[in-house]
Amino acid sequence: MNRRAREIRKRIEKRRKERQHFGTSHQELWAITDEERYGQPVVTYDRYPFDEEKHPIFNKETFILKMLLSACLVLVTAILFKNPSDSLEPARQFVKNTMEKEFQFAAVSKWYEKQFGEPLALIPTEKQTKTMPKQYAVPASGRVLESFKKNGQGVMVETASNAKVEAVNEGIVIFAGTKEKLGKTVIIQHADGSESWYGNLGTIAVKLYDFVETGKEVGTAMTNSHDQTKAVFYFAIKQGDHFIDPIQVISFE
Repeated sequence: MNRRAREIRKRIEKRRKERQHFGTSHQELWAITDEERYGQPVVTYDRYPFDEEKHPIFNKETFILKMLLSACLVLVTAILFKNPSDSLEPARQFVKNTMEKEFQFAAVSKWYEKQFGEPLALIPTEKQTKTMPKQYAVPASGRVLESFKKNGQGVMVETASNAKVEAVNEGIVIFAGTKEKLGKTVIIQHADGSESWYGNLGTIAVKLYDFVETGKEVGTAMTNSHDQTKAVFYFAIKQGDHFIDPIQVISFE
């Protein structure tokens, strides 16, 4: 600003000398600029427009870049699964494992309820205040046909025909559908991050992301084709990335 003011003073002094040289005592008002008339720069909106401010949160360039990267990721994933090449199998397996890693819905909803006193919208409006049981409930009474040692993940349990299979602990349904080798399956995620699996079901009574209480029916056991009076279902407990023997925490008989 000081430099600008000095330039204006020089211009005024120069015009004064020119008027004295030509013997004029005044200058037409229309020929005098605002800067010369008032002796200082005049700020006008049309001469000094405001700089366009960028939104503090939304950045157009970043948004477009993220959209392009997302599109490229989807395209690459589609190529992986469309191309039958065996060399791409490790990449396909990595994508499958990543997509199957479940978000901790039950743990987050439990934390939210503890912090704010109300459950998340994806669970019932009634406040869930039950304390986590120290031991799992029994999904359905019966006898173990195939042990954890033989199965490697869970147990096969024989029960009565059309017996109800119930949730062993409260949580959120993170899978309700058909799985290879297990048939109709329900997976419930609990607040501590563990999961209970119910497979080989004849029917499924819950939906994805349902909040289920301990003892709520998740489905019915599959009726034995050889003995219509009996039914069989699969049950497993997963903690972290590993399955544990359900017999350690549940007594079926």
